[in-house]
Amino acid sequence: MGPAFPAQPGSPLRLVTLDACRLVIGRYPAFRYDARGGGGPGVLEGRTGGEDQAVRFSPAQLRIPPLDRRSARLLGLPLPPGLAVAIQPELLVGTADPAAGSLRLRFQARFQLIIGQHRLAPPLWIDTELTTGSVQGRRHQARGMELGTAGPGVMVGVALVEPCGAAWLDRFLGLPDEALAVLRFRLEES
Repeated sequence: MGPAFPAQPGSPLRLVTLDACRLVIGRYPAFRYDARGGGGPGVLEGRTGGEDQAVRFSPAQLRIPPLDRRSARLLGLPLPPGLAVAIQPELLVGTADPAAGSLRLRFQARFQLIIGQHRLAPPLWIDTELTTGSVQGRRHQARGMELGTAGPGVMVGVALVEPCGAAWLDRFLGLPDEALAVLRFRLEES
């Protein structure tokens, strides 16, 4: 079996996000999330030790589809018209083992609640490690899946979500609390 993605340092690659993802915040049920159309360019850098290589994606070129009526379902129902959560990536860097198809990426982003054209509260700040391995928080746990030569991988991450400062939203979400992300993805040569 060959590498799951390009293994040469300096290799350009592209992260492609897929459907059948999930997002969970606190005690609420999971959102089913279709992240198709998301992703962005990156580069596989030099070795960090052992089999791992550094990998970096440009946050300015990353696109993460918003959670909205088209992409997200809660309890089987789409989100109400005009309600959306925009996701603004700030950082996506980490390590990869191309031969094993494994990734560990530090992900930082702002999640902004929007109704119509109005931002209703300060954004929620998310800082987590996405991994193709396992994650265990106080409330949430999940197992990822290495990227194979024949199929997509799954990265998972648990993050502590701190209060955003809007008392009504912090109370509604029960912040501080944990969030869980389950992201299906592919890596392609670019």
